[in-house]
Amino acid sequence: MSLPLIPPMLATPGTLPPAAQDARWAYETKQDGQRAVAYLAGDGSLLLRARSGEDITPAYPELRPLGDALGATSAVLDGEILVLDEQGRADFQLLQSRMGLVHAPARAARMATRTPVHLVLFDVMHLAGRSLLKVPYSRRRGRLEELDLAGPFWSTPRALVGHGAQALAATREHGLEGLVCKRLDSLYEPGVRSRAWIKIRNMHSEDVVVGGWLPGKGRLTGLPGALLVGQFTADGRLRYVGGVGTGWSEAERTRLAELLRAGATDVCPFDPVPQVAGARWVLPRLVGEVRFSIRTRSGMLRQPSWLRLRPDLAPTDAAAQLPDDV
Repeated sequence: MSLPLIPPMLATPGTLPPAAQDARWAYETKQDGQRAVAYLAGDGSLLLRARSGEDITPAYPELRPLGDALGATSAVLDGEILVLDEQGRADFQLLQSRMGLVHAPARAARMATRTPVHLVLFDVMHLAGRSLLKVPYSRRRGRLEELDLAGPFWSTPRALVGHGAQALAATREHGLEGLVCKRLDSLYEPGVRSRAWIKIRNMHSEDVVVGGWLPGKGRLTGLPGALLVGQFTADGRLRYVGGVGTGWSEAERTRLAELLRAGATDVCPFDPVPQVAGARWVLPRLVGEVRFSIRTRSGMLRQPSWLRLRPDLAPTDAAAQLPDDV
């Protein structure tokens, strides 16, 4: 393919732009999926590359008709591959069943009928033989929307100019992952994590019970590398909800190591027992508060990080209770 290889531009974590600059920014919903650059050669072919540069086209056969969407016009498009749940929200857990099928085309074809993906397009970096990398975001967005790329498995949602606070509030109200703020005059910087794009992730916090840990490695030898945490179901079972490996200071990690050693046990407190290699179990008496992005369908916490110990709470006081059927 003669189209240039363009690594995707990346956003920097941050907060909303100042209110006085609000009109200089566009706001897009942050999607919980797999980043993909789509190469349309203008001959009916489609090539999808992941952020790593890997060719992931065979994993998503339902997207191949996108190669015909612009006829003989070639293009390089930026987007995110999602699987949508019944409410139309991105579900990363469902997407995981589709990822990794690059070398299993027959299975990918079967999965495409059961769990189809949807490609959300939000930028165009090359069009009709011309590079748009040095063209401001506002004009690139305009060119993208003029292409009218809407199909059974792809779409081009509109970006909102200004009204950032309202846009962020709407993502929280609808349980979406967050917001991406893009400066209207920003150029496309391939492979760069740029301050011209800012991502804001909506996070939640809940109390959890520590039921185990994984030993750290290297400089963390003898200290916890991750805590294994759970929450109580309505019938009193401690259900494993994930491993937390970030969020501590050095002093906090050392203090946790002391508490974990004092509570060591050979009996797993989780029901059912999670399949976690190398796990060490502790009596379920430590309560902590964690921050996370979303909860998966199976009840697991996605992207959890540690906030603090809650010595003021007994394990049975942990605020969140899981339903029996997760």
